[in-house]
Amino acid sequence: MSESENKDLLEALNSVKPVKIGDVVKGEVLALDDSKQVIVGIEGTGVEGIVPARELSIKADEIEDQVKIGDVFDLVVISKIGSDKEGGSFLLSQRRLEARKVWDEIEQKFEAGENITAPVTQVVKGGLVVDAGVRGFIPASMVSDHFVEDLNQFKGQELELKIIEIEPSENRLILSHKEVARAEREAKRQEIMSKLAAGDVVEGKVARLTNFGAFVDLGGVDGLVHVSEISYERVGKPSDVLKVGEDVKVKVLSVDPEKDRISLSIKQTLPQPWDDINEKVAEGDVIEGTVKRLTSFGAFVEVFPGVEGLVHISQISHKHIATPNEVLTSGETVEAKVLSVDGENHRLALSIKALQEKPAAEHQEPARKSNKNQSNNFPDEETGFTLGDLIGDELKK
Repeated sequence: MSESENKDLLEALNSVKPVKIGDVVKGEVLALDDSKQVIVGIEGTGVEGIVPARELSIKADEIEDQVKIGDVFDLVVISKIGSDKEGGSFLLSQRRLEARKVWDEIEQKFEAGENITAPVTQVVKGGLVVDAGVRGFIPASMVSDHFVEDLNQFKGQELELKIIEIEPSENRLILSHKEVARAEREAKRQEIMSKLAAGDVVEGKVARLTNFGAFVDLGGVDGLVHVSEISYERVGKPSDVLKVGEDVKVKVLSVDPEKDRISLSIKQTLPQPWDDINEKVAEGDVIEGTVKRLTSFGAFVEVFPGVEGLVHISQISHKHIATPNEVLTSGETVEAKVLSVDGENHRLALSIKALQEKPAAEHQEPARKSNKNQSNNFPDEETGFTLGDLIGDELKK
């Protein structure tokens, strides 16, 4: 061998790079075997490597179409196959190299305090699995800023996520959507609060029911419909007339950004009960109603939802009675004759005794003596009736 040939051989041998586990190398496709393993020549080493089908980033059914002789791939060295004496080769991976790049990008974002976005691919016990280029996990407690009963609603959604913990060597990536959801909710709340004004009529969804009212979600912020503002009829419990998840129309009564309060009304979006009262009933009609309240001066009888008429104490019975509860009870159904209708001032005067036969004079009971010291314990009421209306026939005595 000539001196020049020896020199060329030495240069060739010196140019061969050793292959180490973890190295990133270039591999030129030499062949594709029957099991779809790709045989490559590792550039600059003079040795071959094998890339199993599972270590390619290409789907198994696409390998034959997308991998051609002469193609060059970036690969990572996973392990050695065989010994040097046997002319060993190396196990290589394209998939793991791409995953390593993803881990590096995620680590950079983690250090910079940046969020990532990833689609939810699976719902598992205890949380959600996402595809962030690598497998990421969101614990159930970090999915939202409020309790979520069914996590399946998130499957397929792309979420913005905060990186909580990252450990590439253990393929562990813990993420959270809770902080992002809280920030989104607050931004939406501020936006809605700034746009709402007293008098607005908007759509909402019943979010929660309590004994004192219903909280309605207006698209990111809740407003309260007090039980007295649910219906013109008297409502004992909000759950008697509303259901969680129900769509409702509400009127904004007030907005207090400082206290983060929105007061709403459902009943004020409904027709006023007194608006068409003159079409429903006229003087002289006989109607049926329910005794709602008993006072010292008479009984209020609901004849239509939200419409109550007054039966003055003098119009309850032909007999003299000291208090209405001597002959009437709250919740009782009674028939009454309409004495007068004043829709504009929300007044309806009724009489029960007008439908009763007047007893003969000799059978009338003598008037009872009133005890000035006796207390009837009835609350004062704002009735809309004048003093003359309330005293009634007593003025004629």
